[in-house]
Amino acid sequence: MGRDPDAERAVDTSVVIVGAGVAGLAIGRLLRTAGVDCVVLETESRQFIEQRPRAGFIEEWVVRALERHGLADGLLAHSKPQSECEFRLDGVRHVFRYAELSGQHHYVYPQQLLVTDLVRAYADDAGGPIHFGVTDVALHGLDTERPAVSYTAAETRERHVITCDFIAGCDGARGVSRQAVPEGAMQVIRHDLGISWMAILAKAPPSTTHATFGLHPRGLGAFMHRSPEISRYYLEVPPGDSPDNWPHERVWRELRERLEVPDAPPLVEGELLEKRVLDMHNYVVEPLSYGRLHLAGDSAHLLAPIGAKGMNSALHDAFLLTDALRAHYEQGDDSRLAGYSDDALRRIWQYQEFNQWLSEVMHGPSSDDPFRARVAAARLRRMVGSEISGASLAGLYIGVDADH
Repeated sequence: MGRDPDAERAVDTSVVIVGAGVAGLAIGRLLRTAGVDCVVLETESRQFIEQRPRAGFIEEWVVRALERHGLADGLLAHSKPQSECEFRLDGVRHVFRYAELSGQHHYVYPQQLLVTDLVRAYADDAGGPIHFGVTDVALHGLDTERPAVSYTAAETRERHVITCDFIAGCDGARGVSRQAVPEGAMQVIRHDLGISWMAILAKAPPSTTHATFGLHPRGLGAFMHRSPEISRYYLEVPPGDSPDNWPHERVWRELRERLEVPDAPPLVEGELLEKRVLDMHNYVVEPLSYGRLHLAGDSAHLLAPIGAKGMNSALHDAFLLTDALRAHYEQGDDSRLAGYSDDALRRIWQYQEFNQWLSEVMHGPSSDDPFRARVAAARLRRMVGSEISGASLAGLYIGVDADH
């Protein structure tokens, strides 16, 4: 790969982090705390990333890791632990008490709030350099000892080049990091589920105390907590459908049809703040490293929001990569960087397998296939009825048994 001629100057920093999502910001804050110089580049504005609604379920092992690094104060102060979820099928409620089986909980904390906390911790508290609104980001010399990242600054429109030791590519599926890798050096392994979900944000108090999934012949309906005033709902919709086809009354009618059962409280309705149709697919990049570039988060993998794994997987990448970079700078040990991809991929593929398993439970009843529907019901019975099977699945659901 060619080098930008302007990059031929002294190293400006140790690590350039491309992308200010949870993975990039966590890496930046942890490196900054360890005394490793780094710079974060982000194409969006600070206001945008702090308000963009995303995931909300954080596994307890992630919470404890953030807590050890002093990054969980807001999360612990404002989130509520979740210990169970519920599946509704044929009018029957099946409660999966995964905290009893695993000893750990989920914490509900919208991703944009964690991003806000991490930006403050990195930029405001630790004085970490971060450039928002950059454009024309390009990576150079990935297979050399001195790679570089060039970009156009938002304020001055001037071109800048940062040389460094390593690049952390945390800029998502559409970012430039993965595109900078030579063709054939990385493989993107993709799986399309052939279904779509409409993600709905409603100005409505929670309808239940825990995440609830309605397994229905008309399609999945789901509820997840976000805050005391805001609720997240999902509706399975035909692939390629448009939110414009789903006015207020139709959305709530379908949610009632798919989620309500006789012995449960009715849904609490409210104004629809957001409707987005998501084509449900997964992918994994192998390997996650090329030269001095290491991918993390959505640059490296995507999980459909079936098992609430995306943010947790991104932060697992961030912790692993930070530890590997610290070992390089503090001990001169590059074995962890060499093993980063394999170490991260073990958990990534376990999360993918669990997502796939749970997808069959959720979508079997709406598949128009009697065999798949009955297999889904059998899986659900085993999940909630067998302590041995339930404990194994609870460990995967909460992420305590996902490195094997």
